[in-house]
Amino acid sequence: MYVRKLIGFCCVAALPAASAALEPAPDPARLVREVIYNELHDHDTHGYWRYWVQRRSVQKIDVEDRVETLDGPIARLESTNGHPLNALARQDEERRLDELLNSPSEQAQHRKEYADDEHRIGRILALLPDAFLYESVQEEHRSELLPDCPCYHLRFRPNPGYPAHSIEARIFHAMAGDLWISAQGKRLVRLDGKLQENVDFGYGILGRLYKDGWFRLERTMAITGNGNADWKTKRLEVHMNGRAMLFKTIARETSEVRGGFVPVPSSLSLQQAAALIRQETDTPALVAVSLAASH
Repeated sequence: MYVRKLIGFCCVAALPAASAALEPAPDPARLVREVIYNELHDHDTHGYWRYWVQRRSVQKIDVEDRVETLDGPIARLESTNGHPLNALARQDEERRLDELLNSPSEQAQHRKEYADDEHRIGRILALLPDAFLYESVQEEHRSELLPDCPCYHLRFRPNPGYPAHSIEARIFHAMAGDLWISAQGKRLVRLDGKLQENVDFGYGILGRLYKDGWFRLERTMAITGNGNADWKTKRLEVHMNGRAMLFKTIARETSEVRGGFVPVPSSLSLQQAAALIRQETDTPALVAVSLAASH
């Protein structure tokens, strides 16, 4: 039976209490460059996982069971607002899975969307070394779960000399915030950013993102079956507001938590991953229903 716990350990997130200071990062810019190199080469060695995903919105809390494959993750919704799906909703989920598994065009689109997401994340991470200026914060943060897991804490602000041409680069470059880095593994642990000014598109005619929008990314380290470690996203928060052409209000709201990481074989096909999700067991997602119901 799966149990709801993080496999492994982590330098997380909620700002822990400071203790004896680390040696200051000798060159914050170089440290960030090394971290981003490690992140961008993560796919050379990473494993594959099954875990639950909890998504919050104003109206509801959804929990899904997700399994990663070479062709992208496959998922099934398990609960809404702390209650397992009723028979009709379950049938809809099964129909959606069957359409994906039986349609080559759906599978091709699934792979494309997964690849596009991965490339987008890579482009954003690649901005970090050059788009910002960094300074060390002279304090150390440690995980409440693992006191021996020190992290470097850097503060960043936009580099005025960076040419931000793409829409992604312009939005990201308008942010300032804080970055936490695992001192031992030089991996990204937490990234907080906040828009310092409005970001206009087409001189404000086509659209605008408003100042003070913010995001937060938190990572955790999960241990694979052979004792290696993967860094996985534990929490993602995106809260942006603005307006589009013709004054239509736009909002980008994401509040997502992931947990219960369990390693799975790297060779799983979409069909095998779906069969795993469909097994009548205490899945990570079902165990997480109690978490959603308690908030």
